[in-house]
Amino acid sequence: MPVGPRTVATNRKARHEYFIEETFEAGIALTGTEIKSIRMGRVNIQDGFVLVRDGEAMLMNVHISPYEQGNRYNHEETRPRKLLLHKREIRQLHVAATQRGWTIVPLRLYINDRGRAKLEIGLARGKQLHDKRDSIAQRESDRELRRVIKNAY
Repeated sequence: MPVGPRTVATNRKARHEYFIEETFEAGIALTGTEIKSIRMGRVNIQDGFVLVRDGEAMLMNVHISPYEQGNRYNHEETRPRKLLLHKREIRQLHVAATQRGWTIVPLRLYINDRGRAKLEIGLARGKQLHDKRDSIAQRESDRELRRVIKNAY
């Protein structure tokens, strides 16, 4: 039995392109072949996003490769998938996405300690070019500071 959560896929581009304001944990409604492909690590969440329609949150444009032994019961690779969230969380996401103009992006897909696939999604505010440059400069200065401190001891 696995000990803790195992990260399957991360969206590193999201933290570069957006300011992540708040994060949520969501379950995903999957078919049998989809969860098998996810457990094998054959998933890409880079281009994914979340839409809220009719009181439901849907994960769009996430590619889960077909399962090799799935034959005719295999799934469609980029079909919309329902996210399992509480109603108040869905309302909160919907308000932020419509009124504030923020985006809802997937950050990390992982298998929790009970063997369930979970998706960490974030309310994201877009970065301008100068914000990206500031983030890179801050990261490099932090790296330089850690290197100096490490060599001092």
